[in-house]
Amino acid sequence: MKSHLPRTTGRHRRTTRVLAASFALTATTFGVAACDSAAAGTLEGSRLELPVAGGTAVVDTASLAVNARTANGRALVLSGPAGGGLGKPGPVTRTAHGARWTYPAKGLKVTASSERGRLRITLRADRDGSVSWPVTGTDRAAAALQLPRGEGLDVPVRDAFWNGDAEKGGLAGSTVDMGEGLALPLWGYSMGAAGVSYLTPTDLGTSLRFASTGGRLRTTAAHAFDAGEDTRDYEVSFALTDGNPVAPAADYRSYLSQRGQLGSLRKKIRKNSANGKLLGAFHAYVWGDARTASGVDKLKQLGVDRMWLGYDAGPDPMNAAAVRAAKKAGYLVGPYDTFANGQDPKKADSPTSAWPGRVYPDFCIRKADGTPETGFGNRGCYLSSRAFEKAEPRKHYLADRTRTMVANGADSYFLDVDATGELFRDHGKGHEMTKADDREMRLARMQRLSKNLVLGSESAQAWANQVLAYNHGSGTPVADGLWKLERNRKTWGGWAPGNAPQMFFKPVKLPAELATAMYDSKYRVPLYETALHGSLVNAERWELSYEKLPEQKTTRALLAMLYNTPLNYVLDGPTLEKKGPEMAALQKYFSPLHRAAGTEQLTSFRWLTGDRSVQRTVFGDGTLTVTANFGSRAHEGLPGGCVDAKLRTDDKPRRLCPAQANG
Repeated sequence: MKSHLPRTTGRHRRTTRVLAASFALTATTFGVAACDSAAAGTLEGSRLELPVAGGTAVVDTASLAVNARTANGRALVLSGPAGGGLGKPGPVTRTAHGARWTYPAKGLKVTASSERGRLRITLRADRDGSVSWPVTGTDRAAAALQLPRGEGLDVPVRDAFWNGDAEKGGLAGSTVDMGEGLALPLWGYSMGAAGVSYLTPTDLGTSLRFASTGGRLRTTAAHAFDAGEDTRDYEVSFALTDGNPVAPAADYRSYLSQRGQLGSLRKKIRKNSANGKLLGAFHAYVWGDARTASGVDKLKQLGVDRMWLGYDAGPDPMNAAAVRAAKKAGYLVGPYDTFANGQDPKKADSPTSAWPGRVYPDFCIRKADGTPETGFGNRGCYLSSRAFEKAEPRKHYLADRTRTMVANGADSYFLDVDATGELFRDHGKGHEMTKADDREMRLARMQRLSKNLVLGSESAQAWANQVLAYNHGSGTPVADGLWKLERNRKTWGGWAPGNAPQMFFKPVKLPAELATAMYDSKYRVPLYETALHGSLVNAERWELSYEKLPEQKTTRALLAMLYNTPLNYVLDGPTLEKKGPEMAALQKYFSPLHRAAGTEQLTSFRWLTGDRSVQRTVFGDGTLTVTANFGSRAHEGLPGGCVDAKLRTDDKPRRLCPAQANG
């Protein structure tokens, strides 16, 4: 496995609003149908009015300020004027669904249109430059910010913690790359019983900056127009929502579905039945005795009926006998691999970094000055996905690597970093590419792998949802301080011993700020699951095993059950012996729930108490309803620290109190 750490970028309210499955699908699909005749809107001076689902959007063509009027007459501010000004606009020309105009001083052509119930604004630049827009969170009624950091956060805009600076776990003063630092290309605001969703399909070149103004969190997007990066186009779609904290993600799911970009786990299972073994499975990387046939048998004896088992690319992988035992037990099993790192084969510290011929250094990604892009952990270089794609028809480097890795009979594959947002511009002669090209090349090779293997990747971005079956990492809302903590090998643990590296197995106490930023349940909301549940299976980061953070175990178990997502473990012989019964009890509870709802859409999320301590989700049309109590007091008979789950076919809820699972 790699030892690199990803690069970093810089009022409580009571609500029982249900987000119905129909939120985005009906509102945006049918919202325009009733007003087709008025789809072009009206124009008076610089005021362009366009119909959107749930009301009317008003664009100021002089400044790009955007306001809205809801169907019940409420006025909302969706964006302030573009930061720094745009110069005098050119004349406005009406179009079939809106209008177009220019900002000559900035070299920008703008179109604004009503599309499937959303306001869609596109900017095309004829020169390199940038724009700071939209400017959001300025409406005085804005109460909470929705941010898809990992699984997702809902942050009250006046919350003192989040208004603090990033060094202390907050957001103020920080900037996140939309294409790299967020799991979904969106953000949103709740304004009581109303809200707004912002989608940025042109995530490459786009960033989101956070500022605390008067003790309130505001956000400003920025886009860099760069011909070399092929980012001269910028698009933002606005949608009115019902104010539910997961509404922006429901809007995005609808957006993907409308464009044929939403994957289906059901379809993936039909194409490769092995994908079905993910349903009900916990995930674990196995070491030492846990990766032997007897270790697999031990899991089965504990009553674990489904597992995904992964192993590192070291000198002692799972052998054919262990793989046979795993498959016989009904488990998935597969290697860790990466196509992203290259080192001198004579000195490579991992077999995944050693490539034949002159892959290293010829395939190294080159910066503009010709120097190689240094690889993870400052080892070797990052390898160009375009260089591999160009060579593959003749040299079969990737096909040969995969064939070797699964020669033991493995039916799954974990391909590190391919689906992350860490993309590269390559200036290397003969394999030049933009970040968009890099994404396209990675998708092509993942698509090939997914035909015969149950494919997963790290911290998968939404653009990879059609090719992946599972994802390790997007369940974790990583705060920047985590990387600093992980680099402290004395605290976190290092790579020794070889059969149970301390970086995986050593329990760690998170500093208070990190614990709040990542695992305080009152800030957590299932944005990723709302957008992509039923498309792929999502779990937490591989180095943050369930046992790694003892103080967060109960919270993490409740979140997993509430979101219908598997726990992720690392296991060796002693851990299996000591923690195996607890894991088996948790998996036994999870398995039937995930088998029933793992292919369903998350259709509702709500808080049942004003302090957000009791939360409820619904999957499908009532297929599964889950209620989790993160508090210390009982709520309507559900004790604190416990979860009730009820399948449609159940007479009464099934209860789990994770702290008692080892009893």
